[in-house]
Amino acid sequence: MGLLVGVVAKLIMPGKDPGGFIITILLGIAGAFVGGFIGTQLGIGSFTGWNWKSFFLAVGGAIIILAVYRFIRKN
Repeated sequence: MGLLVGVVAKLIMPGKDPGGFIITILLGIAGAFVGGFIGTQLGIGSFTGWNWKSFFLAVGGAIIILAVYRFIRKN
């Protein structure tokens, strides 16, 4: 699922980011953790395996990670 989440996040936020297959998978896995944490804090839910709610939480987390990475890289 990490690869799928990473690919969707990069499709939503296209750009020149370093990394290939492995970085995309790691982005998706990290996104699942971040999305699950934020979802739990907001009372939305958490990452609980494969279901649509978990998928969208993971994609949201991956997008946040990608945005933070691009912000840090710019400065």
